[in-house]
Amino acid sequence: VQLQASGGGLVQAGGSLRLSCVASGCTPSRYTTSWFRQAPGKEREFVACISWSGDITYYSDSVKGRFTISRENAKNTVSLQMNSLKPDDTAVYYCAAQRSGSIYDSSDYAYWGQGTQVTVSS
Repeated sequence: VQLQASGGGLVQAGGSLRLSCVASGCTPSRYTTSWFRQAPGKEREFVACISWSGDITYYSDSVKGRFTISRENAKNTVSLQMNSLKPDDTAVYYCAAQRSGSIYDSSDYAYWGQGTQVTVSS
């Protein structure tokens, strides 16, 4: 399985970006997909996840109410709509997929995208 993340860029505070994660290859069935981010000098942190069916989502407290995760299984795509961006959201964003395990623990994810840079200027 290969995950390809895209959509990052430079945006002013208060702006919006939409990230996409496309899976290709032998895509696993019934996998949960999440977004993590890592800022310089900081550990990778959980941002949001969505179940295979799309009916269950979780968000970190820092993005709740501003970010929305969604998926289109027919297109093997998971998206992260990011609104009201803040400078603290600046990081490399990674998509990841798992069949089981803790959604908050990055070590429980078997598949990772290459990351896309999001920079929010003040």
